[in-house]
Formats: sequence, C-alpha cells, structure tokens
Amino acid sequence: MTRQATPPSNDFAHVRQWVFDLDNTLYPPAMRLFDQIERRMTEYVMETLGVAQQEADRLRHHYWSLYGTTLAGLMSEHGVEPGSYLTRVHDISFDVLSPDPALRSEIAALPGRRFVYTNGSAPYAERVLEARGLSDLFDGIYGVEHAGYVPKPQRAAFDTVFGLAGVIGAEAAMFEDDPRNLLAPHEMGMQTVLVAPERLDAPHVRHHTDDLAGFLARLASGQGG
Repeated sequence: MTRQATPPSNDFAHVRQWVFDLDNTLYPPAMRLFDQIERRMTEYVMETLGVAQQEADRLRHHYWSLYGTTLAGLMSEHGVEPGSYLTRVHDISFDVLSPDPALRSEIAALPGRRFVYTNGSAPYAERVLEARGLSDLFDGIYGVEHAGYVPKPQRAAFDTVFGLAGVIGAEAAMFEDDPRNLLAPHEMGMQTVLVAPERLDAPHVRHHTDDLAGFLARLASGQGG
C-alpha cells in the first residue's frame, strides 16, 4: 500500500472551500457499504431490462465506464426514471458504518466552508453522514439530482453543483476516491486529493492518501513535504 507521507501544507494554505465525495471517501472501502448498493443496482437492471445477473453486471460496469454512473446509462439508453432508481438502490443497511471521531475533528477544524458532493442522492448522503457522526459539519450536501442527474466526471455536473454552492476553483480542494472525478476539478484550478488504497501518478491527481483523517491532521499541523 502506497501512502503520501506528508501533504505539502503550502499547497492548501489558500483553500477555504473543501469538497468531499461520499462513498469510499468519507468512509473507508473496507466497510463494504457500497457492495450493498452494487447488489441493488444489479437487481434493478435485471428486473428493469429482463436480463440475467451476468448480463446485468456487465451492463452496470459498461454504463459506469461510458456514462459515469449506471443510472446515467439507464436513463440515456432505456429512459429509466431516476427517482425510483435512487430510492431502490439506496435502500440498504448502514450497520456496517461507525462514527469516526478523528475524522470529525479534522473536518471540523478546516477553515472556510465544507461540502459533500456525491453521485448518489443527497438523502442517502445524509444517512451516511449520520452513521459516521459527521452530520452537522457541512455547509451543503449535493447529490446527482442537484446536477439534473448529470453525473461526475462530466464537467457540466461540476459547473452546476459548484455554481449552486458558490465554490471557486482557485480557493478549493476536492477529495475523491475515483480519479476520473478529479480531472474537472483540476482543470478548474482546485487542489485534488485521491483518497484510495493505491496511488495514481497522473497530472490531475495532485495528492494521494489512504488515510483521510491523517492527511487532514498533517495539513492542520502545518507540516510540509
């Protein structure tokens, strides 16, 4: 496992707007919450399109790769209504999540405004934040519905949501587990942080960590790298 030991704190000295993805970013992948959503998505595709599980899994991955989300593919190619889909796939158990006091403390200490922006729905995000003990920390919680169901990584989705939130790229940082979703923020002048077990060396990924709370703690301590 690769970890950037210390983030250059001067890269973040100007940041006053902090944008966090939700799934596998504000909780670790090891908690396996998203596994439940993937199973729900596969079931939905099977029932809606009348295909077997293997084909449903193939389509789910194909749409995610091509459109950014399974939902976007289903909407584009099959006219699926997004509200019912989001309700169905997010009807899961949150028992695998637990509060994270360390992460809460570090996010609370960040200067300026803090946002969550997910390709899931905002009501789902609120339930995740509640289970993680992070509910009252954010100035805004934005889901795919706020972008008219246009998903990350499309630039139009970021433009819409950041316009609603008043996020200014030159003053902001984006934390994401999917490197595709850091390309537009990088183009907008944001600091970009990949939160994932494996590092990716790419121009649009400025920083990497597999320990979000630790990364933020090092920023707060003013350590440079």
